Amino acid sequence: MPRVLIPLPDRDFDVTEVAVPWRVLTHAGNRVEFCTEKGGAAPVADPLLLSGVLFGQLGADPEPCAFYRELEADPAFRAPRAWDATEFADYDGLLLAGGHAPGMRQYLDSDALQRRVAAFFASGRPVGAICHGVLVLARSIDPATGRSVLYERRTTCLAKYQERTAFWLTSWKLGRYYRTHPAYVEDAVKAALCDPARQFERGPISMIRRDTASDAGPAFVVVDGNYVSARWPGDAYSFARAFERLLAVAAR
Repeated sequence: MPRVLIPLPDRDFDVTEVAVPWRVLTHAGNRVEFCTEKGGAAPVADPLLLSGVLFGQLGADPEPCAFYRELEADPAFRAPRAWDATEFADYDGLLLAGGHAPGMRQYLDSDALQRRVAAFFASGRPVGAICHGVLVLARSIDPATGRSVLYERRTTCLAKYQERTAFWLTSWKLGRYYRTHPAYVEDAVKAALCDPARQFERGPISMIRRDTASDAGPAFVVVDGNYVSARWPGDAYSFARAFERLLAVAAR
């Protein structure tokens, strides 16, 4: 049974980007485990995504919310390991989810996590990153080259127009809730690439429609060897299935 590791912050991760891959991967027969900075206590998703970010809108869809409630009962989720006590090399795949609320900085800015991610990426085993999760990879430095592990890779991530539009729509009420860092995610990721014009793939314009278990039409996913990336929660089902296919191939 392939084992997948999902590192998370203590709070504020994206409901859909964690719960949907967990559901897809476990139902395909994979074992999903979690780690946080200190371990021991179950992490908590961004509560606004469960209730609706603004006037009940912009939150997670009902099905991912239902998956998250199931995830909360998973023993592996309730008792995550600490990052520095987790042997990343023991896992068959690594999945990096996103989120934009302030608690995500604990995860996005962690040098300790980035070192472990860089070592795992170099192993050639499957790695998946979605939305802000791609930023963890962009900041993870390959010690052999001194460059980001994404330096020569094709990738996507949260698009600048998506991040900017969400901020403009909500800043009057929520301030910088949608702006985790001064730099846009897309700009930070492109700065880590050798040739952004060739390697970065923004995908079609997408702000409302999201993929589902039965409709991959709205989704955009980039696969480059052992690495799969996606833009936002609206790609989560297709992203999870693409990552699961990489795991299945690697397990042969």
